Amino acid sequence: MSKKMLSKLQKVKLKLFGNPWGWKGNYATWAEAQQQASGYDDDAILNKVKDALLKVKSGEAVYERDSVLFNEIDYSWPLLSALMWIAAQEKGNLSLIDFGGSLGSSYFQNKAFLKDLNEVAWNIVEQEKFVRCGKQYFESEHLKFYESIDACVKFNSVSTLISSSTIQYIEKPFDMLDSMIKHKFKYIAFDLIPIWNKPNRITVQTVPPNIYEASYPCWILNENDFLNRFDQSYTLISSFKAAHTIYVDGNPLPYKGYLFKLK
Repeated sequence: MSKKMLSKLQKVKLKLFGNPWGWKGNYATWAEAQQQASGYDDDAILNKVKDALLKVKSGEAVYERDSVLFNEIDYSWPLLSALMWIAAQEKGNLSLIDFGGSLGSSYFQNKAFLKDLNEVAWNIVEQEKFVRCGKQYFESEHLKFYESIDACVKFNSVSTLISSSTIQYIEKPFDMLDSMIKHKFKYIAFDLIPIWNKPNRITVQTVPPNIYEASYPCWILNENDFLNRFDQSYTLISSFKAAHTIYVDGNPLPYKGYLFKLK
C-alpha cells in the first residue's frame, strides 16, 4: 500500500474512530436508536457515491469506498478468495446477488480478477433510488440492479449471495438472514460484519462529515446467534477477521466475515 493511500486511510480512520464519531450506545429497540440518530440525506449520499464511482468507471480513480476515492485498490482478500473459490467450484462461472451492494463498489473493486472467468453475472439488490441510478449510469452486460432478491431470482439463475457491511443496518437482521437461507443459495458469503460473543446490541453509528453527515442505528451481532441461523441448512466453510476494525464505545472490534455452502 502506498504511503499516500495509507495516510489517507489513517486520516479517515482517526476521524471515524475518535470522539464523537464511531459506534456508541446500547438501545433497547431500533426505534429508540432512531430517535437518538440524526438520520441521513439519502439523495446526498447517493450523489456522492455516484460521482465517485463514475470516476472509477472512467478510469480517473481506481477504487471507491463509502464515496471516498483512492488511487490504489484496498482489496478485501478473504472475500475475494471466497469468490474465486466459488468460481472454481462452478467451473469458472460466478453468478451472484450482491445484497446492499450500492452502485457496484465491490464489482469494480474486484473487476480485474473477474475478467478472466468464463461467465460473470453480478446482480445488485438495493434501495429503489440506488437501483434507478445504477440502471442509468452503471448497468452493463455483467452488472445488473434489482430492488429485491425475489425480483432478481425471478429472471436469473443465481448460485451465490454475498453481503458486505449491510446486514447490521437492517432493523430485523435475523429475519433477513432467515429469508436469505430460505432461497437456498448454494453459497452465501458475508464480509465486514461487526460481531462478538456478547449479547446482540443496537448502537448508533456516527459517520465523520468528510465522508458524509449521518448517524443511524447499527447492530453489533452475537456470533453464536448469527451462526446458529445457518446450522440446519449450511456448512461453514470459513470464518475470518476482515481488514478493518471499528471502535464500540472506544473499544476495538474487528469486523468479521463468513463463507457458507448449502448442505
